[in-house]
Amino acid sequence: MSESNVSSRTSSRRREGAGRKPKKKQQPYGIALLVGVIAFGIYLSTISAKLTLFWILGCCFGVILQKSRFCFTASMRDPYLTGSTSVTRAVLIAFAVTTIGFTAIKYGYYSKGLPIPGQGYVVPISLATAVGALLFGIGMVIAGGCASGTLMRVGEGFTMQILSLIFFVIGSLWGAHDYGWWKLNFMLKGPTVFLPDLFGWFGAVAVQLLLIAGLYILADKWENRNQEQ
Repeated sequence: MSESNVSSRTSSRRREGAGRKPKKKQQPYGIALLVGVIAFGIYLSTISAKLTLFWILGCCFGVILQKSRFCFTASMRDPYLTGSTSVTRAVLIAFAVTTIGFTAIKYGYYSKGLPIPGQGYVVPISLATAVGALLFGIGMVIAGGCASGTLMRVGEGFTMQILSLIFFVIGSLWGAHDYGWWKLNFMLKGPTVFLPDLFGWFGAVAVQLLLIAGLYILADKWENRNQEQ
């Protein structure tokens, strides 16, 4: 390459750089936002300590989601689109941790003869479960995020996610309004499955962790196979 070509390319790059607008510094906005978060937390503390705790945990979860790019949609979509299963494996690890944690809490209540918390979420499994999961999965892919991912990207300023959030709220309200009819005519027709009733408490944990481990191994092999191709 001749020196004239190099100099012409260098000068053209300089002209392009000169034509660009300098990026605005975002540090002042970040500092102002942090001050606002702290001030609002102090205000909530005058109302209820629980509200303050929820506010702090919500902000922390938001930062973790934004930095980790943790998203249930990505965990199911990325293996097919990019071959990456890093988010998939992160979700599986989260499932394993929560399996142990929630089982410990439930078993603690059970061992003391107290009502087991969260049993209202043990609902019948039927064709409606599969159809609902399929529709929700399609909606997540089209919207580009699950509920947590949508909220996180709204905070980042994504216009598409703001639109998704609006219709997410509308759909949730509509679903809550008609939930009783769907439950009576479709959901209650299937069997209710609670793993500790089938395998015992420790057996249920073992079965679920083995299933998660199997999925983790498959996800790891899937990514390695795509990298080799």
